[in-house]
Amino acid sequence: MRKRRKILTVSTAVVAAATLPLLISPVVSAAVSEDDDESPRVARLYAPPPDRDSYRQVARLAWRGDFRDSAGLLAMVRTPHAVWYGDETPEQVTRLVRRTTRSAGWQERLPVLALYNIPGRDCGSYSSGGADGLAAYQEWIDAVAEGIGDREVMVVLEPDSLALLPSDCADASNAEETAVEAQRPEQTAAEESPAAEESPAVKESPAVEASPTELPPLPDPDASTAPPAASAASGADEEAAQSTDAQSTDAQSNGAQSNGAQSTDPKSTDPQSAGSRPAASELLAPMPPEALEAAAPEPAASQSPDPEPSAEQPGTLPELPPLPTPDPVTPEDASDTGDLDTPVVEDPETAARYSEINYAVDVLSALGNASVYLDAGHSGWHAVSSIVPRLIKAGIDRATGFALNVSHYQTDQDSAWYGRLVSSCLAYADEGGDPEDCAEQSWSRRHARRWLRHHVPDDPARMKHYVTDTSRNGQGPWTPRAATHRHSDVQSWCNPPGRGLGRRPTTRTGEALLDAALWVKTPGQSDGRCLRGTDGPLDPVRGTVNPEAGEWFPEQALELVRYADPAVSVFRRTHGR
Repeated sequence: MRKRRKILTVSTAVVAAATLPLLISPVVSAAVSEDDDESPRVARLYAPPPDRDSYRQVARLAWRGDFRDSAGLLAMVRTPHAVWYGDETPEQVTRLVRRTTRSAGWQERLPVLALYNIPGRDCGSYSSGGADGLAAYQEWIDAVAEGIGDREVMVVLEPDSLALLPSDCADASNAEETAVEAQRPEQTAAEESPAAEESPAVKESPAVEASPTELPPLPDPDASTAPPAASAASGADEEAAQSTDAQSTDAQSNGAQSNGAQSTDPKSTDPQSAGSRPAASELLAPMPPEALEAAAPEPAASQSPDPEPSAEQPGTLPELPPLPTPDPVTPEDASDTGDLDTPVVEDPETAARYSEINYAVDVLSALGNASVYLDAGHSGWHAVSSIVPRLIKAGIDRATGFALNVSHYQTDQDSAWYGRLVSSCLAYADEGGDPEDCAEQSWSRRHARRWLRHHVPDDPARMKHYVTDTSRNGQGPWTPRAATHRHSDVQSWCNPPGRGLGRRPTTRTGEALLDAALWVKTPGQSDGRCLRGTDGPLDPVRGTVNPEAGEWFPEQALELVRYADPAVSVFRRTHGR
């Protein structure tokens, strides 16, 4: 028996040793048929050398006889993906970028560079770091440009730098992102209230995100998309009118990030304030304080344009004239002195962030052969009217376009619709329109398309294009079950379980505005420790200690291969045979 076991072990080792070279050969591919197109119209993307730890995992799987997972994992790491740069010195980054672009040039392939060295990166979360100030960042960008030279590259500039500004780091969590993701149009206000109670105070840590709350299943792509932050505000304001405990404070902070929208739900209107008014004799009669409080209209519940007599002192009530009929001009007059005319004063860090991005856009775009895409978050993070002004201030007019879903999990359908809306809003603003008037992802498709027909150029060449990250979106966003997930900070962006590879990288997209589907995030690399509001060190969802951000995560790598959609093609059939 012992001799037979020894023979079996030796045989397995021999088979593994003989199979591994075969797996490493070009026969293995994770690409679908579109990547086999040799047409000069399609740019072939560059595949950098894989992570060394990924090859170690491939060898371990083959050694123990798990050849399918071994081949699938090898196919994944050999698929074209972005090369990330950040934290290197200027001298180092020049040398490394030059090496990458030269290697891609020899192979006649297009490299994708992800530059990730912005000061104050990731709000000090799992992927914190970055250059030490504006001058250091400018020197680093100059070094990157020197390494690129006149070679052709595609640059994804500073993921999360605009969707997660320094001004968004004031709170530790991510209400701005989850304000869009945490709701669906089919939900009623009562159904949305529990999500608002669980929502933390602000946005995202990223590897790219702060701390999203519990996410519901994605809506049907043909139906209306999830409402933006303004919709979350209406639910939060409705809670504030019903409760004065600590949870109402969180709901109001969500509302503040959603442009101060107020609830217009007719159920929330006070029937007493909208109904018949008291007679003059009743106004003259003294009223106890309790009655005055009961008679006062609730500020968040009523949208009546009438002046509010409750704002006056009780002693002046006899001098009040009869209440006038609603004057349609009154709300406009009131808004003239409201917050809309108050100039927004940016904090120094946010102002510096815009200066840094603008400098990078100018330097890299001047190279001639560099396509530069700015960060625009994703469809479940910012409303269109929120991200477009940020893109404009960051110099989108001088860049090639914007990048969506970097290191995130939104579906291709949601990204395509959101990208079209953002690009359309940019074109509308370029013609002098107000981004606040743009179609939002919360609108029904019918109403949004009507807006697009009236405000969007017919020629896509006059609009900004975009790229999307499809490296881990095969199964869409992770939606933890409330019954099983009771942690204070869900962090659904951080190493979520059960995700899969998405669409394979290609520049043949079939969509006029979509320049490329890319694997920007390196599949298999960790997003961070993912403590989810606990003291750690375990990730309470996975029950393990996750690797640090950027390190190889074997368990997640296997999940991405096994749950890939479309599935990984382990062996590529040779044409003509």
